[in-house]
Amino acid sequence: MKKGVCMNRKNFFFTSESVTEGHPDKVCDQISDAVLDDVIGKDPAGRVACETFITVGLVIVGGEITTKGYVDINGLVRSLLKEIGYTQPEYGFSYDTCAILNAIGPQSPDISQGVDIGGAGDQGLMVGYACKETPELMPLPIMLAQKLCKRLAEVRKKNILDYLGPDGKSQVTVEYENGVPKRVDCVVLSSQHTKKILDPSGKRITEQAKEQLIENVIKPMIADEFLDEKTKFLINPTGKFVIGGPQSDTGMTGRKIIVDTYGGMAPHGGGAFSGKDPTKVDRSASYMARYIAKNIVSADLAKKCAVMLAYAIGVTEPVSVMVDTYGTGKIPESRLVELVKKNFKLTPKGMIEMLRLRRPIYLPTAVYGHFGRNEPNFTWEKTDKVEDLRRDV
Repeated sequence: MKKGVCMNRKNFFFTSESVTEGHPDKVCDQISDAVLDDVIGKDPAGRVACETFITVGLVIVGGEITTKGYVDINGLVRSLLKEIGYTQPEYGFSYDTCAILNAIGPQSPDISQGVDIGGAGDQGLMVGYACKETPELMPLPIMLAQKLCKRLAEVRKKNILDYLGPDGKSQVTVEYENGVPKRVDCVVLSSQHTKKILDPSGKRITEQAKEQLIENVIKPMIADEFLDEKTKFLINPTGKFVIGGPQSDTGMTGRKIIVDTYGGMAPHGGGAFSGKDPTKVDRSASYMARYIAKNIVSADLAKKCAVMLAYAIGVTEPVSVMVDTYGTGKIPESRLVELVKKNFKLTPKGMIEMLRLRRPIYLPTAVYGHFGRNEPNFTWEKTDKVEDLRRDV
């Protein structure tokens, strides 16, 4: 299990990053989840494990899909690339001229025979986390990083800053005192742009452009209480970012798992989410673990909480259930495990039913994080088990 650093330290600096919807890895995540949505919308029982690779002028969509429906991979990919914003040759990649290769096959019958009886679609361990740092019950650094990237896309699409391209990144460093976020120490913002904002040297963007990005992207997203005279703003720190997207970097599904989750503040089991139908516990159990952790914290049974669920391929019940409150729990963790088993369905079928996962709801999750978003289809963000937990305590 990849270690997070959420421990009982008091004074420290912590950094999380995010990327925009035009980042090559996130383009791949979105394509994979768009394929999943298309399949599950036509055939809720469809099995999907879709992976995407993107590079200069080429998109490859592969994996294992078993469905009664039909997916127009070519049309779906071009439509999504257009929506993301790869519409101009100056961005180095265009939705209407790129080549698309379809390399999809059916799911292995050796896996199917275990899934058909309600077993997990793979082995693995999945982690959910919640804390009281933000209203979303998420760590502050990753929430700020996600909001900055979402804002970058917003000012681009609304033409507030007409020189921005689809690719971009953010990074936020927060200073903690006594375990509580005190201030933002550093913000890194890198955004693809046209040559329009280069200074006469052609090697860096103008100071005016930097100020526009600070005023239109950073300050609207980070509360004044977290900014002070010592906060550093690093805007396109290499100088310029004209060449971006698939022209400058390859992309693959599942390479931004820390961006997708808790920004490194909590452990991660290692499995990616996008392109996987809910029989894959990599996805469904991670959503369930977040659902459990959020309800435990919302019920004031702990100030922060990590939940780990582990499964064996083809087996219905989890092989282990663990709750860690990092010393903030109001009741023993062994008792919390009992409450979890009583109030939450932990089999693959039970998680799918409880969270209503056999619906085409996944494309929006593929960018700006799978957690901390209070949107209607993010059922794992609900806190409807709070009263049940309190009653049982």
